[in-house]
Amino acid sequence: MDIRPNNTLYVNNLNEKVKKEELKKSLYAIFSQFGQILDIVAMKTLKMRGQAFVVFKDINSASNALRSMQSFPFYDKPMRLAYAKKDSDMISKMKGTYQEHTKEKKKRKKEVKKKAAPAVDKIQDMETEDDGMNNPPNHILFVDNLPPDTQESWLQMLFEKFNGFKEVRLVPNRHDIAFVEFTSEQEASEARNNLQNFRISPTNVMKVTFAKK
Repeated sequence: MDIRPNNTLYVNNLNEKVKKEELKKSLYAIFSQFGQILDIVAMKTLKMRGQAFVVFKDINSASNALRSMQSFPFYDKPMRLAYAKKDSDMISKMKGTYQEHTKEKKKRKKEVKKKAAPAVDKIQDMETEDDGMNNPPNHILFVDNLPPDTQESWLQMLFEKFNGFKEVRLVPNRHDIAFVEFTSEQEASEARNNLQNFRISPTNVMKVTFAKK
């Protein structure tokens, strides 16, 4: 029986060598282009190894992601995507159908007291006197406001889908900025227009400008 479309995607055939936190951040980086992500669940237990769940706020976002990212090469392995068999806990809570798991009841009060989850939409004002927006077009892009633990592979996955992509260069000891090189000025412009203000993490929106010559 076919599984009905829903907000949660089941992702498998993932590279089992990738650490859980890096995996979750990489999945966020490539899937957030399709819509707001509420949660990403990945566990390294033997049963769940190589698998993850990506929870979108709405079904259309999940559907677009499934169509666009099916068999996408992710850490040298093609991802396999399907709708999850049932709603995630987070979606169930939104619908009012959630029933708390027994193991969670004792933890809930302690977790609430420890800290509130960071607001997804909270973005720092990155305006400066020289924001680079007026730099003349060229074939190299300057990417700013990246998470401090950015991996080169995350950016490569985002930019390599554009024609003319050549390479990503992270700045030593400064993983919050990077340079991305394309074959031509026109190809760099297309990537810049598409990825400007892309939310690469819950608290980081990328700023993409032409590098200074």
